[in-house]
Amino acid sequence: MAKKRMLMELGMGSSLRNQDYTRAACRALEDALWHNSLSIADAFGLDNSAMIIEVDVAVQRPEQVDSDKVAAILPYGQASVRAVHGGLDVPKPGGGFTVIANAAVVVYLDLEPAGAI
Repeated sequence: MAKKRMLMELGMGSSLRNQDYTRAACRALEDALWHNSLSIADAFGLDNSAMIIEVDVAVQRPEQVDSDKVAAILPYGQASVRAVHGGLDVPKPGGGFTVIANAAVVVYLDLEPAGAI
């Protein structure tokens, strides 16, 4: 069996008032998920739990992202979440800032190569 990349989806999320990096990351993942309905596993005769899902979330302070909370959003599959430096902290007039997070979601399936016996 070989891990094969099947699709990638992108999302963006924000925390407008609370400077909550985890909430912005969750919203970015939700945005990516709401762009599609993943039926890729079913197309190969596999259960949705067979999907290997890797999520990268970019924010200015990745150490403040609760990766387990972000992963809990995924309804099925074998999830891993990695927070990395990126995104934006946009200053607001009068103080504070808005957090913007970006998410990249990549889905893999473990499939036999064509022609394998």
